[in-house]
Amino acid sequence: MMKIASNIFSCNIATIKISPKIKIMLSVKSTLAFVLNTKTLIVTALSVLATYLCLQYKITAKFPDLLIGMAIVFPVVFSIGSAFSRREFALQRLSDFKGHLFALYYAAKDWPAGKEPGSLPAEVKEEIRCIMTHLRKMLRDKNNWYANEKQMYVHFGNLSLMIARMRDLNVQSGEISRVNQYISKVIIAFDTLRGIYLYRTPRSLRFFSKIFILSFPVLYAPYFASISSDYSPALRFVMPVLYSFILISLHNIQENLEHPFDQVGDDDIIINVDEEVGVLP
Repeated sequence: MMKIASNIFSCNIATIKISPKIKIMLSVKSTLAFVLNTKTLIVTALSVLATYLCLQYKITAKFPDLLIGMAIVFPVVFSIGSAFSRREFALQRLSDFKGHLFALYYAAKDWPAGKEPGSLPAEVKEEIRCIMTHLRKMLRDKNNWYANEKQMYVHFGNLSLMIARMRDLNVQSGEISRVNQYISKVIIAFDTLRGIYLYRTPRSLRFFSKIFILSFPVLYAPYFASISSDYSPALRFVMPVLYSFILISLHNIQENLEHPFDQVGDDDIIINVDEEVGVLP
């Protein structure tokens, strides 16, 4: 009876852990925490303070709305669009990388004619696991890229040596050539992921938009003071708060999309090695 109760309790815990409602709540919470962070609060506070000082000292100005579009909206929209395109392209190249690795496993498992492949499929599968694990480590580690890249090519060499053993299992030369093409495509996909990781959207444009986004709510304080007469006293600081929240949130979203492999935001590309390699028989 106690064992049955224990099993029921563990099942309930598992159900709670995978509950879709809890996943949604955690996702919303993490997204809000990332978008509305300390930077948002600091810039908002500075904007409200600057607006208050302008109201106190009668400092007002009418700035053109076109300045917002030229200095902020266009760079931010371009950066977010470019970062999202990089993320989608990274997903395609990651699929190529994983797909050709899996094709190598099935070749080692099913192509030997008339001979048992022995331990070769299991060795290839384990090497694929090592490669996927090392790729995940590389894309999250900013400090040891060169050493990690050298180790990745060691893994590629190990995989090539394993595939060369297929010649002893009566695999035809044409099929061996096709398998070598799979390895070549794996390396090409890896190098593409390397380029996505190292070369991002234009740094000068991101720096330009970052400077204006962070300074705009404060610099526009005279404008907020000039239009405060259009609102009731309780709503005088609504505009600086809204502008600050919107602009800094957009900046945080762009920064989140800029690096799709850092496992920080909800839009990052997750490499779950156990789940992905676990589908192989």
